[in-house]
Formats: sequence, structure tokens, C-alpha cells
Amino acid sequence: MSSTPDTVGPYPLPSVEPTFGPTPSQTVGPYFSFGLTEPWDEREDAVAPYRTDAIEIFGQVFDGLGEPIPDAMIETWQADPDGRFNHPDDPRGAVPYEGFRGFARSGTDEQGNWRVRTLKPGSIPAADGVTPQAPHIVVTVMARGVLRQLTTRIYFGDEPEANAADPVLQSLPEDARRTLIAEPVEGRGYRFDIHLQGDDETAFFQF
Repeated sequence: MSSTPDTVGPYPLPSVEPTFGPTPSQTVGPYFSFGLTEPWDEREDAVAPYRTDAIEIFGQVFDGLGEPIPDAMIETWQADPDGRFNHPDDPRGAVPYEGFRGFARSGTDEQGNWRVRTLKPGSIPAADGVTPQAPHIVVTVMARGVLRQLTTRIYFGDEPEANAADPVLQSLPEDARRTLIAEPVEGRGYRFDIHLQGDDETAFFQF
């Protein structure tokens, strides 16, 4: 019976044992838009249709040249109007809010437009019990060419006192704070444009 030698002449054969490691980050690629066509009921609505106190937040997503991005995806996560999350990580306990789920997802159209329908969040008590966080919405941005999702926040332009006291917002330079303010639009809701790069780049957070 013959056996496979473990050497060739004086030289050992290379190991055939596979080695595994983390795969490298990849760009999302132009196929990203395919996922936006998958059906998901009421994906742009964080609030039930019967809620008459719903608001709309809308805007456009732009690249570094100021061109609209036609296949980005925006996800939002937020507290309810009482400033609570229906999630076990909320230290006060998960409490549902009628007709509201807190999460929404919107793809952009050919002009980079996106929109979500939701309820305006309340202030969130601070861990130190002293300085609450102003009403805000956490936003995740995904798009072609983005290695990892980008995370930012939406604050409301008609909450100047709360914004002035918010510890996260006030930790940023003035120019960066300006990019996180959604301005009221009469008869519709709040406009919030997202710039991935360039002079008007939106402030993004690292985690």
C-alpha cells in the first residue's frame, strides 16, 4: 500500500489545512438597489394609519458632488412621544405605545428623495438624571460605496431650548450641529437632507 509523502525531496509539502479569518469589508455595489424592491408592509410608516398626530420627515440624500443618490436606504429608530422605547434596553422597561412601532425604513427614488411617517419623539431622561436629551431620531444610512452603515441623528428646529441643552448636540462644533437640525415645513412636516460628503457633510457618529 502506498501512502502520500509529506515531503518532496528535502522540502516539506505545504500545509493543506484551511485557515479562516474575517472577510474584508466590501462596498455595497450597484446591486444594492435590488434589496429596496423587496416587499415590506408599511415600511415607511413607524405609526399606524389611523394616528392623526403623525408627522412626516422627508428629504434627499446627496453624494460628495452634490448629486442625489437614487438607491440609498434610510432607517430610523426613536423614542415614543413620552420619551420611552418599547425595547428591553430601556432602563425603565419596554412599554408599547398605541399605533407606534418606533422603526421605519425608506429607500430613495431617482432624485434621492426619502420619507418616513412617524410620531414626534419626546425628550429622553439622562442617565445622570440631570440633563435630558432633546427629542431626536436615530438615523442609519446605507448606500452603494459605503463600507459600513452611517449613523446620525435628527433634531427638530422648533425645539431650540431642548436642543441648546442636549449633551450630544452641544458636544459638536456649531457647523456640525447645524447639519443635524430638521427644519419645519408648514403643512407637511420636517425636512432633513443628508450629505454623505462635501462642504455640507452631515455629522455622523462613530460607535
